[in-house]
Amino acid sequence: MNRKMVLYMVGRILWIEALLLLLPAIVSIIYAEWTVLLSFLGTAAVAFTLGLVLLLTGKTSDRSIFAREGFAIVALAWILLSAVGALPFFISREIPSYIDAFFETVSGFTTTGASILTNVEAMSHGLLFWRSFTHWVGGMGVLVFVMAIFPSESGRSIHIMRAEVPGPVVGKLVPKIRETAKILYLIYIGMTTLLILFLLCGKMPLFDSVLHAFGAAGTGGFGIKADSLAGYSPYLQSVITIFMFLFGINFNLYYLILLGRLRSVLKSGELWFYISIVFVAIISVTINIIPLYATLSEAIRHSSFQVVSIATTSGFATTDFNLWPGFSKMILVVLMFIGGCAGSTAGGIKVSRVLLTIKMIRRDLKRMLHPRSVGVVKMEGKKVDDATLSGVNGYLLTYFLLFFVLLLLLSLEPFSFETIFTAAAACFNNVGPGLGAVGPMANYTGFSDPATLLLSFAMLFGRLEIFPLLLALSPSTWLKK
Repeated sequence: MNRKMVLYMVGRILWIEALLLLLPAIVSIIYAEWTVLLSFLGTAAVAFTLGLVLLLTGKTSDRSIFAREGFAIVALAWILLSAVGALPFFISREIPSYIDAFFETVSGFTTTGASILTNVEAMSHGLLFWRSFTHWVGGMGVLVFVMAIFPSESGRSIHIMRAEVPGPVVGKLVPKIRETAKILYLIYIGMTTLLILFLLCGKMPLFDSVLHAFGAAGTGGFGIKADSLAGYSPYLQSVITIFMFLFGINFNLYYLILLGRLRSVLKSGELWFYISIVFVAIISVTINIIPLYATLSEAIRHSSFQVVSIATTSGFATTDFNLWPGFSKMILVVLMFIGGCAGSTAGGIKVSRVLLTIKMIRRDLKRMLHPRSVGVVKMEGKKVDDATLSGVNGYLLTYFLLFFVLLLLLSLEPFSFETIFTAAAACFNNVGPGLGAVGPMANYTGFSDPATLLLSFAMLFGRLEIFPLLLALSPSTWLKK
């Protein structure tokens, strides 16, 4: 383990956070929120100082990064980012409890959207901006951003990207990893800007447009109104529905579109499976909720929005789906677990893993009928190697094991099973709202401090896809050899 390099990289991440904190500070100046401004400047000073200490401590001529270093850097960086990023909420006293502030910040960076706020509309503009901005920063990945703007410290920076970017397979779009990171962020920035323009065309205020674009791009879902997006026009709701869906697609496909390789995009099995899941869910939910709404178009609009929001783990809402029939609610719970595509900003298990699992089951059934047959699992027209298939199986086994442990520990809280189960699912899959006491029009404020911390780390485990945190907590990871 190259410990000094780990500390050095984490120090650089904290410097980036110090710079990012200046953006909400500017917002605070615009709205003359001087107390909040001081909280941002103070936190930026803390981030800069701590980053400097880590940089000096980690100064080394050995800049090599391997798999262990990549996992450790990602895990430590995300924990420290959240711990420091929570300070403005706490210092300003807009969230008096540091544990609650940590939960809110983790929820932001992991693009979960679960909140402990009971009156979000009373928050200052600066903190609302920071709260939603963490979605945008965490959506594509903080370390991917660092790789995009800084020269690579190692030819093996792919290990950092693999540890942070969601999905079973992460590769380079172009030979240089820094160029790959740049391409991803340019696409991300372009789509976010386009969404802001569409929202402005619908007469949404600029401040609202930027924050909702941050939430939709990062598939996070922090709202700035008590009713999320219910109070906005059908046009604005429809625009956000479309863009949430687009941000749930693998960003590699957008790069192929830019290269003019549309035929390759249309051959993507993951894309078509994702589209099929969303389409079938919308039709099923619409039929089930028609009696609850005045017109068919209204039922379709609410069904489409909620299905896409949950499937992409965004967590925005236009209606209280907690009041929907059991069938529709069960569909939403299933979508929480599936999530979006690999290489997107969405959470969940990922469509690609579900598709690979179905293909493996079909292969094994065929082998049972024809023992001598050679079963091959293909994805995007290529054979999937045994290491990837084994990785999918290992991930799913670990995923459900940790989920049941989380569920068992949360059951100590005084809530119904519906609330406990969906709170665990919503946080672990980075969705945000659940059912019952944590429904779309409610919040997580009723949980005890230990449970709030537990859910915070559940969000981190979900966003980093389990293994980086598990490995960072393992003593063997930190051995020199």
